[in-house]
Amino acid sequence: APAQLEQTPQIVLQQIVDGFDRLLHITHAGDGSGRLFVVEKIGRIKIVRDGQTLPEPFLDITDRVGSRANEQGLLSVAFHPRFRENGWLFVNYTDNDGNTVVSRFSAAGNRADPSSEEVVLTIDQPFANHNGGLIVFGPDSMLYIGMGDGGSAGDPLGAGQDRWTLLGKILRINVETLPYTIPPDNPWADGSSGRQEVWIYGVRNPWRFSFDRATGDLFVADVGQNRLEEVHMLPVGRSAGANLGWNIMEGDECFRRNDCDRSAFDLPIDVYPHSLGCSVTGGHVYRGTAFPALQGVYVFGDFCSGRIWGLRSSSGGWERIELLQSNLQIATFGEDEAGELYVAGYNNGVLYRIVVE
Repeated sequence: APAQLEQTPQIVLQQIVDGFDRLLHITHAGDGSGRLFVVEKIGRIKIVRDGQTLPEPFLDITDRVGSRANEQGLLSVAFHPRFRENGWLFVNYTDNDGNTVVSRFSAAGNRADPSSEEVVLTIDQPFANHNGGLIVFGPDSMLYIGMGDGGSAGDPLGAGQDRWTLLGKILRINVETLPYTIPPDNPWADGSSGRQEVWIYGVRNPWRFSFDRATGDLFVADVGQNRLEEVHMLPVGRSAGANLGWNIMEGDECFRRNDCDRSAFDLPIDVYPHSLGCSVTGGHVYRGTAFPALQGVYVFGDFCSGRIWGLRSSSGGWERIELLQSNLQIATFGEDEAGELYVAGYNNGVLYRIVVE
């Protein structure tokens, strides 16, 4: 067998704690506390410390989160890079009208104050699905916001390729002060040929994306339509203004017409058909220290099939290896401060750590 196949790590999922209600996001505060923060769709954030869920929620905003539809709810939390000093955290949720809200809250200790909400940005949502919803601070301390194409199917609004809408994009804004400001190096920062907030366009529903903490490279997993799921890698310094192709392309194929110009787009590093799953869930490049066999592997999965894969670069491009058939509905992966990886079962409410056998 080729050498690389012998080195394929075998992973198992180690249960940390259970009892969560439709867990959608897992992250840490970068504050040295070792806490994990887990987001429940209904509008709560809970703290896991030393393998235990603290009894009081860190934040409960169920009163203002609309979570009736499948893809609505409290979708993510991002802690300011200087959270230890300023206590600022940011959340992305759909409100009771179904529109996207990005807000800042203030926290002290194990509690964030629900009355401290400062709305950063609201975006009208024409349909209930494809809300994107991930917010992440990049290595540049800017806030990146994943926005789906507005929903329905086939991108009826043409949002993916329309640089004048915030839908179908990954946005990048500076939230050091509110109201937010536009980073001067955003590709359309002058507002002359697109919305100033836009960083990446041509996405359908970039439900989960992440920065490689070692390199700064950006991995975007974009949920497909009826045929193909896709993962893109945008090298550090080369993601500004990238066009990932939707809705002219789905994955690495033309979507509506067969004669599209593929060279106009940033093509995915990996594509898989719906025989293997139907909704890609982006993960993280493993940069922890506990499992050297996973070092540098981008670990991701599929919500429908429960498969977990690893992508790693080889001389011929990127190689996808199946790491586990988990039989979970995988809505999110997460990493802790040390770079160890976690995954949650949306259907069973269990938080797991990914370990190598």
